[in-house]
Amino acid sequence: MTAPLPYNASADIVHYIAGAPYVGQGERRQAVYNPATGAVARHVRLAAEADVHAAVAAAAAAFPAWAETPPIRRARVLNNFLALLNQHKDTLAAMITAEHGKVFTDAQGEVMRGIDIVEFACGAPQLLKSDFTDQVSTGIDNWTLRQPLGVVAGITPFNFPVMVPMWMFPVALACGNTFVLKPSERDPSASLFVADLLKQAGLPDGVFNVVQGDKLAVDALLSHPDVKAISFVGSTPIAQYIYETGAHHGKRVQALGGAKNHMVVMPDADVEQAVDALIGAAYGSAGERCMAISVAVLVGDVADKVMPKLAERAKTLKIKNGMELDAEMGPIVTREARDRIEGYIALGVEEGASLVVDGRGVRASGLENGFWTGGTLFDNVTPQMRIYQEEIFGPVLACVRVKDFAEALDLVNAHQYGNGVACFTSDGNVAREFSRRVQVGMVGINVPIPCGCARRACCSTWPKSASRPSSAAICPRPPPDRPWPRWS
Repeated sequence: MTAPLPYNASADIVHYIAGAPYVGQGERRQAVYNPATGAVARHVRLAAEADVHAAVAAAAAAFPAWAETPPIRRARVLNNFLALLNQHKDTLAAMITAEHGKVFTDAQGEVMRGIDIVEFACGAPQLLKSDFTDQVSTGIDNWTLRQPLGVVAGITPFNFPVMVPMWMFPVALACGNTFVLKPSERDPSASLFVADLLKQAGLPDGVFNVVQGDKLAVDALLSHPDVKAISFVGSTPIAQYIYETGAHHGKRVQALGGAKNHMVVMPDADVEQAVDALIGAAYGSAGERCMAISVAVLVGDVADKVMPKLAERAKTLKIKNGMELDAEMGPIVTREARDRIEGYIALGVEEGASLVVDGRGVRASGLENGFWTGGTLFDNVTPQMRIYQEEIFGPVLACVRVKDFAEALDLVNAHQYGNGVACFTSDGNVAREFSRRVQVGMVGINVPIPCGCARRACCSTWPKSASRPSSAAICPRPPPDRPWPRWS
């Protein structure tokens, strides 16, 4: 693969309303950084309440005609959009790396996962078909209609600026809704690029709108009477706020919060495979993802085999500008996020955990002003420690030692978060019992990140020598390179 072209732009990032860039009435501006250099790359204009109202008004005006557009024609627009995405996917990936910092191959994986969702949305005409029941009672028939809600909105996080919005708007548009996106103000450039591709694809003006902003814009969307539904991904406290406020205003709300995902390593696990998995799942994307593995639960004597190998690998991670193709981990998204992560490292030391590898002070050569931290590894972490209980959202792996399978299971089930979990073992009965008894939404057996979206968007950050995990060794049913999910 040839070296990718870096993304460079200096003009202010504005809103996108009614099919065109929109400067808006808001006078506040916020810096957008290149995390690798620490320099201000450009500024983003933050919306005033009037700007949010303008975006919602444009979406409301466009809704009747878009809702009446036959689903097959809506799907044609999305098919055009899909073709444009495939044509410009590396440009989008370079934007992500420039503003988020994740390595370019990881950013490519993120874009491809977004493309997967657009492909799914193109099949919406088949999914929107209705059911009909003849003679449900004497002289009475019954049928269902799938109708769009109206104006819907998405509030999305910094860590997946392309993939997470594409969880939302392609399906919403395919179903006849109009959309207002409020992306993260930390890496907002991709939102405007996507809006322009949608217009090129033939999407009518006003059907998709973007408002840049912070809490002011969020609150304006939550309280606006014309916004019928909100989808959010971010931290747990904000998810709770979004849910409660949106519900108070009578909206449908989907709010996805934080996580603290465990990976249980049994004594009979393939140690090399488990170490490969932990390195990729803990340090890929600098740990800035809700499906990262941030706790390794080491059962019995496997800890003495795993810890030296983890330490060796964590120390030799290639931490570079994400545009360098051999980079395995890039910078942290902002200086404030870097400082918060390193504050947790200091806290872990104060709490009595054994600091095996200290990522503080690591800097990429020639880029000393970037927001760098290295992979950090703790041993002898206990459940009472804050570094175990709280989501750090950075490249910090906490290792907890337990005596047996039962203790490992109880530990995972007792945690406040239940997003994803993994178990590495060569015993089919252990795999079956774990997947049945663990009280977590997504479960992987010999798969480090147990959901298709997160694993697809991050597997390219694995060390190049690492082998991909296979669930086929446990059960022949899942394909060899697929996770073993369980949805609750």
